Amino acid sequence: MARVLVVEDDQFVRSALIRHLTEASHTVRSVGTALEALREVAHFGFDVVILDLGLPDLDGSEALKMLRGITDVPVIIATARDDEAEIVRLLHAGADDYLVKPFSVEHLSARMAAVLRRSRATAEAGTPPAVIRVGGLTIDPMRRQAELDGSALDLTRREFDLLTFLAGRPGVVVPRRELLAEVWQQSYGDDQTIDVHLSWLRRKLGETAARPRYLHTLRGVGVKLEPPA
Repeated sequence: MARVLVVEDDQFVRSALIRHLTEASHTVRSVGTALEALREVAHFGFDVVILDLGLPDLDGSEALKMLRGITDVPVIIATARDDEAEIVRLLHAGADDYLVKPFSVEHLSARMAAVLRRSRATAEAGTPPAVIRVGGLTIDPMRRQAELDGSALDLTRREFDLLTFLAGRPGVVVPRRELLAEVWQQSYGDDQTIDVHLSWLRRKLGETAARPRYLHTLRGVGVKLEPPA
């Protein structure tokens, strides 16, 4: 079971989330503002944060950036905004997942289980993984650092995980379903999520989909990473 922080100013929604999560045997704390959320995270250990965007004191996207400055705890965004550009921005800012309101408790449970599996798998990993080198890429999974031709890459958490997973299988075409299962810890999902993160990675690796160097997409099959020819 998980220690959950619910950040939601709507008392009805907040009460419903607390009731559902408590019935599922999770330990729940809740606040109604971004500043309270930051104080909670600074003083208590949580396994996951459910963060509403429409907070009274600070926009949730700004709160997310501040949270990322002090903790790596997984954050699931709960939002009434379904604008694609906004969702992309949130993922880029460090959100682990998002849910568009209204959502079912079953959907929330599935998303929580996915981010918790991934987080716990990382924490419980035994032998530190070896440094990965593919062409000019150097990836240190233990320190979560990546370099390209000697220059550090500024990657989000998900970008790093995606790059590391592909680099650990150089030249192997990885199906999208496997990427969802292994990187996102989801058995289903939107291919657009993968495409967005691949696009960000390509930009940081100095390449494009039309002119790939490391990342190659095989339409209808999957993605592979291999050193430039």
